[in-house]
Amino acid sequence: MRLLAALLRQRARRDALQLALWLAGLAGLTAAATAAAVFDAFADEDDRREILAVAIATRTILIFRGTPNGVSDGAFAFFLLYAWIAMLGGLMAVLLAVRHTRGDEETGRAELIGATPAGRVLPLAATVLHGALTQLGLAVLTAAGLVAAGLEPHGSLVFGAALGASGVAFLGIGLLAAQVFGTARAASGASIAVVLAAYLVRGIGDAAGTPSDDLVRVTPAWPSWLSPIGYGQLTGAYVENDLAPLTAPLACGVVLIALVFALQSARDQGASLLPDRGGRARGSRLLSSSLGLAWRLSLPVLAAWSAGAVVAGLLATTLTAAIDELSGDLPQVVELLQARMGAIGSIEEAFVALFFGMVGILAACCAVQAGLRARQEESRGTAEAILATPVPRVRWLAEYGLVGVAVIAVMLAAAAAAGAIGAARGDHAETLVPVVLEAAAAQPPACLTFLGVTMLLVAAAPRIAATVAWTLVGLSGVLGFFGPVLGLPEAVVDLSPFAHTPVPVGDEAGWSGGLWLAIAGVVAAGAGLVAMRRRELATD
Repeated sequence: MRLLAALLRQRARRDALQLALWLAGLAGLTAAATAAAVFDAFADEDDRREILAVAIATRTILIFRGTPNGVSDGAFAFFLLYAWIAMLGGLMAVLLAVRHTRGDEETGRAELIGATPAGRVLPLAATVLHGALTQLGLAVLTAAGLVAAGLEPHGSLVFGAALGASGVAFLGIGLLAAQVFGTARAASGASIAVVLAAYLVRGIGDAAGTPSDDLVRVTPAWPSWLSPIGYGQLTGAYVENDLAPLTAPLACGVVLIALVFALQSARDQGASLLPDRGGRARGSRLLSSSLGLAWRLSLPVLAAWSAGAVVAGLLATTLTAAIDELSGDLPQVVELLQARMGAIGSIEEAFVALFFGMVGILAACCAVQAGLRARQEESRGTAEAILATPVPRVRWLAEYGLVGVAVIAVMLAAAAAAGAIGAARGDHAETLVPVVLEAAAAQPPACLTFLGVTMLLVAAAPRIAATVAWTLVGLSGVLGFFGPVLGLPEAVVDLSPFAHTPVPVGDEAGWSGGLWLAIAGVVAAGAGLVAMRRRELATD
């Protein structure tokens, strides 16, 4: 028990900053959004009924929100927030799991600990306990925040329990991915893809669900049962408060963790279920330069984020048929939807602007990950081999910045092409395609801001660069994309660079905000290059 307690303290100390930001951010965001949306922007039940009617009529909104379950304060908050917070909690769980398992094996830390009386299994037990306590903390803090915001305690506890149970399932998924894949990068990528797939599968099931006659409830279809997040929704927090569905994600997590213990005790240190693929005997011409190497290292990241951007681009324009149908059957719903989205042009333009705002967030995430790749290479010591050649440090970091610019351009081009293809299949291609192109062209300034800030962090504060960069882009994405919908104060929403992205809807679009964002990104990147000249490499 002493060794287990010591290992647990070591993990808590290593993750102190990251977990503080994750837990405080998620719990605080849930409480703040509840207070702003439920008790301020949508305090009237008639407004909530209209919003739910819009969501059920368009169905695609349910992919991002969840299943409505009434118009009470708690039910409305659960509909607005649960699925999104559960996805973020799942990302926290899988990243924690991979960091303390496969990540420690890569750095050699696991081998050192395994040489002590702790052995190889006890550190895994400490990681499991650490992850479970983290999910318990998320559940308790979220429930406390919801009660503080004004919701009733019983439903708030069910809300928190649903988050914790889905997080345990994702913790098991992250631990299993660390056993299957030979690198932390591959394990993290695979487990993050599973979390996003769980969110999407849940969304498909919700969108295909059966609405009630009064259009305030939806019974999800069977795909939602394939997702831990979907089982959390089945609790019906604040209405049914049924904890029975949570046995499914908890059982999934327990089974996966038991399997991981069996694999951990049988496999060799550093080995994996999927062996590393052998490389080519001779490298391609692309790898003959440091810039080509930086681009090659970022290709898997680009492919993953671009897939999401293409889906969002297609949704932006393929919804026009459904919107046209709504305009004939439920014109009052379309008018309400347009008003709620703040559109001054057509409803089709509003949807394009909305979905390409999401594409901008994805492109910013991809740019941040491309910039942080420089820090990963530095921390692992592989950057030393590059810098031992005539490549100076400033040029080395600048090349990762250039790669970040390139991935932004490629992602937005892919999303724009997908949107144009979707528009070409509709009846308004001649008017919608230019809107798609303008919406895509409006996204780079905010993306460049985050890329520049990431480069500055890598150069000036390398050990906390990843934590701070992801926290900034995550909070900014939530505030910029969901802030207006949740009714957050304008001063809070304006803290996000995404809130200042030009919105080409209607006859006029203000582009000055985008100009200032681009300037801020360039200045931050320049400061990072200057700072890179003045410090030594900081490896782990």
